[in-house]
Amino acid sequence: MPKRVLIANRGEIARRIARTCRRLGVDYVAVHSDADAGAAHLEGAIEIVHIGPSAARESYLDIDAVVEAALRTDCDAVHPGYGFLSENPAFADRVTRAGLVYIGPDAATIEAMGDKARARELMAAAGVPVLPGSEHATESADVLLADARRIGYPVILKPVAGGGGKGMQVVHGDTELPEAAAEAVRLGRAGFGDGRLLAERYVAAPRHIEVQVFGDRHGNVVHLLERECSLQRRHQKIVEEAPAPHLSATTRHALLDAAVRGATALGYVGAGTFEFVLDGDGQFFFLEVNTRLQVEHPVTEEITGLDLVEWQLLVADGDPLPLPQWQIHASGHAIECRVYAEDPEHGFRPAPGRAEVVRWPRDVRVEAAFDDSGAVPGCYDPMVAKLVATGPDRPAALARLRTAIEDTTILGLTTNLGFLAGLLAEPRVADGRVDTHFVDTCTARPAPHSRDALALACAAAMAVPDRPVTASPWTGTIGAFDRAALDPEAPLGRVVLRHDGRDREARLLSRDRAGLHVETGGHRFAVLAERAPDGLFHGTAGTTRWTGLPTADGYEIVVGGHRVALARRTFDEGGGEASDGAVRTPMPGVVVGVACAPGARVEAGELLAVVEAMKMENRILAPFAGTVERLSCAAGDGVTADQVLITLKAEGDTHV
Repeated sequence: MPKRVLIANRGEIARRIARTCRRLGVDYVAVHSDADAGAAHLEGAIEIVHIGPSAARESYLDIDAVVEAALRTDCDAVHPGYGFLSENPAFADRVTRAGLVYIGPDAATIEAMGDKARARELMAAAGVPVLPGSEHATESADVLLADARRIGYPVILKPVAGGGGKGMQVVHGDTELPEAAAEAVRLGRAGFGDGRLLAERYVAAPRHIEVQVFGDRHGNVVHLLERECSLQRRHQKIVEEAPAPHLSATTRHALLDAAVRGATALGYVGAGTFEFVLDGDGQFFFLEVNTRLQVEHPVTEEITGLDLVEWQLLVADGDPLPLPQWQIHASGHAIECRVYAEDPEHGFRPAPGRAEVVRWPRDVRVEAAFDDSGAVPGCYDPMVAKLVATGPDRPAALARLRTAIEDTTILGLTTNLGFLAGLLAEPRVADGRVDTHFVDTCTARPAPHSRDALALACAAAMAVPDRPVTASPWTGTIGAFDRAALDPEAPLGRVVLRHDGRDREARLLSRDRAGLHVETGGHRFAVLAERAPDGLFHGTAGTTRWTGLPTADGYEIVVGGHRVALARRTFDEGGGEASDGAVRTPMPGVVVGVACAPGARVEAGELLAVVEAMKMENRILAPFAGTVERLSCAAGDGVTADQVLITLKAEGDTHV
């Protein structure tokens, strides 16, 4: 067992690794960038090392800085977590050459599995089923066109060095392929420094099943069963569970056997995940190997009762696997959801910021980047936490997860909690019969207008808290000049707040045991509100639970997991949404592509630039037809939220 481990990561995974280290009596060293000074993952570390500026490439991705931090603090091992350098063979090699233990597979294994073409070749040789596809990776559109015709459309183009679905393009015919290939090559070069592509047969409605494997330096390889990861957005998983539902015993056995066979052929050491697609006929095909601990590893831990980080520490130090295959058993069901700082109503756009108040649920496992409050910097992945629920069976686990989402409060930060609540209520999700396209095709619907009205009603209840009736002419009924007589449509008054740049009015009708009766936006609500000692308001609006917080500018409301910010009206605010032609980025990030030039004419909705933020590419589109008057950015530029990228002049020489 290592004596002192440098955790080369941040956020919830760094805290997760630290927890096991503390339990085992292993000292750990934490690292941080400028953006993470004072972050929760630094707590409890025997030493803390600053490794660079906020940008990941200058801190968490700086191999020299990370290894130097480990050497300077007398560490004997390095744990990469996931993301950042966790699948970088150069990092694993550098750690080993520095005389430290790398807690993960050998550099040669990481390198081989990081190249999808090489991984595909090795798995085919080991007898693991692979999809019909290219024999060799290439950037040539002509070669890919020939491959696609041989495979048969539709095909999917994959960057060989890619991950997380980034750069993949689905092609349905010859005419689409050249443009799709050019886009995939560009994204591969920009994101991974390698533009080579593979063409593979595209499975139209696949399930995504993965198998957790573990190997040691004594030639032992075991599986820890499978996980279902089909609920995804932008090819990124958001809900995972174990075991996979509706999987026949025959298919399950074949999947587990294929993963162990592949890992054995590689001489695999440490934790790894073999990922497969499963088609409608029950056939499965190899996708890739993730040579690290997975985000979703807690669901495997919950059904097996094992600590995978502990296994990593033991195996990396040369110990044999703690258990043989026959002693590894599963019990019950576990399901987790990922909580992201993102805006599902705007294409899951990253929404960095600061969570001012956080209340995590008590009855499920929570893996979080922070506890009571904390920042989500715009320069890293937007995941905030994972909620992991278990039960004796799938319905019980799913019910506990739904309740956990309801019991979670995050104020000050826009998250996907409300989206998750709606997703888990979908009948097909409840039945466990989904594919990887389900989120995009079945749940990508706008939020109901009534939710914003409900939030306004809750804010009104906070603005006029319950109080005893007095002889005031505004609260009693004493004659022709009482409030009810002066404003019969709002006997208890009116509350006006601003939302999305518009004034919103709530009319206060009456108050009784059911609560304050409010009418707004054509909806009526009976709102109950109670203020807790910590300053938060809690209550119900009809049958919906809500939480609120008065702020300096207005009110923060979380209703059904959705965050709504309402501002107090100021009288110097004008109406309208006139544009000055300035096209801004809604989030901080890095410009990875500019698709226009000064003087060029563009149509409304045409792509102008691409900004990468928190591991996602965000397309900046023209708000109206016009001419590019000025470019204020270039590829590679770092940009801040609301920064002007491009200035357009509308047709007719006027801005709209």
